[in-house]
Amino acid sequence: MEFPRASGILLHPTSFPGRFGIGDLGDAAYRFVDFLAASGQQLWQIMPLGPTSYGDSPYQALSAFAGNPLLISLERLVEEYCLAPWDFDGAPTFPEYVDYGAVIDFKKPLLRLSFENFKANASAAELTKFEDFVEANRTWLDDYALFAALKEYPGGTVWSEWEKDIAMRQAAAVERWTETLSGEIQYQKYLQFQFFKQWSALKAYANERGIRIVGDIPIFVAYDSADAWSHPELFYFDQAGNPTVVAGVPPDYFSPTGQLWGNPLYRWDVMAQDGYAWWIARFKMAFQLVDIVRLDHFRGFEAYWAVPAGEETAENGAWVTGPGAGLFRAVE
Repeated sequence: MEFPRASGILLHPTSFPGRFGIGDLGDAAYRFVDFLAASGQQLWQIMPLGPTSYGDSPYQALSAFAGNPLLISLERLVEEYCLAPWDFDGAPTFPEYVDYGAVIDFKKPLLRLSFENFKANASAAELTKFEDFVEANRTWLDDYALFAALKEYPGGTVWSEWEKDIAMRQAAAVERWTETLSGEIQYQKYLQFQFFKQWSALKAYANERGIRIVGDIPIFVAYDSADAWSHPELFYFDQAGNPTVVAGVPPDYFSPTGQLWGNPLYRWDVMAQDGYAWWIARFKMAFQLVDIVRLDHFRGFEAYWAVPAGEETAENGAWVTGPGAGLFRAVE
């Protein structure tokens, strides 16, 4: 496939101006699209849109499929009668940079309030849209919503520190916690419903104005993610769920000890057995969100640097052959 020559701007949604400490999918995003169109641009490049955790990096997301609830526009929720303008009374003054702690403390109670209002006031048509979204995304949403609910319950600890039965996803534990946390699970699904609804509307607005969106698929996922917890067989984990090897890059001119990223490494041989189904699902989700995908650390698909878990630097790793063209043939 050939790409026609085009220019654009890299700007992650978190950087939009706004009242509440972080850029979101509201009016400022639409004004930016208008600016791109008016200035003759054709591309808008973003970084991953997943929910962030400690460190707040979009490249260490809690899910390779979910969206970041902090990007949900509160003003758009007012338009849908899930919030009221006076709910923002007493909002703090935020710094010019994104202070995630302050943003979370402010937005989380309002997002929960919007969920309660949605349950109480949503029309039958809107409730049907929510149910349809849940059903259409069940293959990843059920696992993610339970994972996110469990992250809230024990105070956000890494999944390997949970009670052993649920950390290892024993069937009885999954059933018990799904029932115990049913309300929180529904809330997490609601957040994804609102995120995808707002993002889909923004993407459609951009596409209608000749703007294509370029997004990232990071090659690796975070250890503390729904993906690693729900599909441990796809990673090099020991019987306790701890990684045995992790990702990085070797020493070079820029870093004499290399870079120790710490992401769990894939068992590509296992992934190949079902035709790389997890990766195909990931690509399908990416192309729902964006028009052009950039694969981050593309070199790692040919060969990747594997470092024994527990090393303090990336010096003692080794090159391991990756899936190569076989993955991309399956995806294509």
